Amino acid sequence: MATIDVFNLKREKVGTVDLADEVFATEVKEHLFYEVVKAQLASRRAGTAGSKNRSAVAGSTKKRIKQKGTGGARHGTIRAPIYVGGGQAHGPRPRDWSYRPPRQVRIGALRSALSKFAKEGRLVVVDSFALPEIKTKGVLSALATLKTDRKTMIVDNASNENLRLSIRNSQDHQFLPPEGVNVYDLLRHDTLVLSKDAAKALELRCLSRSSKEA
Repeated sequence: MATIDVFNLKREKVGTVDLADEVFATEVKEHLFYEVVKAQLASRRAGTAGSKNRSAVAGSTKKRIKQKGTGGARHGTIRAPIYVGGGQAHGPRPRDWSYRPPRQVRIGALRSALSKFAKEGRLVVVDSFALPEIKTKGVLSALATLKTDRKTMIVDNASNENLRLSIRNSQDHQFLPPEGVNVYDLLRHDTLVLSKDAAKALELRCLSRSSKEA
């Protein structure tokens, strides 16, 4: 088991927490980051690019000139791609770019990302992240005290409304519940701050065989 110090919001050590080596101290497989991040970004593509072919543009379908005797090329309609206002040949079509890597790849990438933060000393576990009021200044002050005032991801229970609403105006920091943690957002931040409950929830998520999300 990986033993990690637990702090309060004043950066005073208040205990330790034992977390599974399979999640927070496993081998970092960076090639999995590429596979999962590529899939996440592909799923964000709108896929709405499209153009009109000759059957979709407006224009007469009457044969433009007679078939023979003019000395010119044979044309059936003014909608042909060679005419101004005609349809586009072989243009883009709306499509779905999303795809889903195998579950073991997704889980392995998430475990590697969490282990990378722990091994590099960029993981901080707090006993709780309870704020007395909804105030962005309060979150920034707490992060400065924890020495995590650079780009930070904070993970706590979704029920922590004060934290969620306080941090939403910050451009450098992000809040996610344990079930929303993903590889792309993890790698965009310099520091990861977990509440004790969130750390256990992430551990359970990565170890559970019945889990369907990664």
